[in-house]
Amino acid sequence: MSQPSILWWQKYGTLAQMAQATVALLGFAAILFQINEIRSNNRAASARQAFLGYTDLAFRNPKFSQPDFDKIKESSRDEQVQYESFVSYFLYACEEATVAFADRREWVASCDYDLKPHLPFLCEKDKAEPAYLATYSTDTQQWVKASMKTASVTPPDCKLGKT
Repeated sequence: MSQPSILWWQKYGTLAQMAQATVALLGFAAILFQINEIRSNNRAASARQAFLGYTDLAFRNPKFSQPDFDKIKESSRDEQVQYESFVSYFLYACEEATVAFADRREWVASCDYDLKPHLPFLCEKDKAEPAYLATYSTDTQQWVKASMKTASVTPPDCKLGKT
C-alpha cells in the first residue's frame, strides 16, 4: 500500500489551524497597540493635569509667576521657600508637557515664555547649588541653560539682559 503524498501545508497543520494562528497573532499585535495608546493617553492626561496645576498656582500667586527676584531674596525665608517650590513645580510641569507633547511646539513656547522671569533665580541657584538642576532630566537642564544663555543671564550677577 502506498502512502498518500503530504502537501507542504499539511506538515504545519490544516488551513484552519494556520488561519487561527494568524488571527491570534493579529489580536496580540492589536493588544500591544492598545497598550501603547493607553500609555500615551495617560501620559498626556498627566501632563495636562500638571500644567493645569501650575497654571492655577500661578493665578493664585502672581508675585511668583512674574517675580521681582530681588524683592523675594529680601523677604522671609518662608516666602523664598515658597518661590523655590513654585519654580520647581513649574519646571516639573514643563518637563511633563514637553515629553508628552514633543510634537506640539506650542507647549514648549508656553514654557519658554513662562521661564524667562525665573532665569535669575535659576542662575543663582545653579551657581550656589549645582545639584538643584541635576534633579531634572537632561533635556530640562539643557533647556534652562540654553534659555539663560539666550537671555544673557550669567553668573556672577545673574540679571536678565536685553533680549
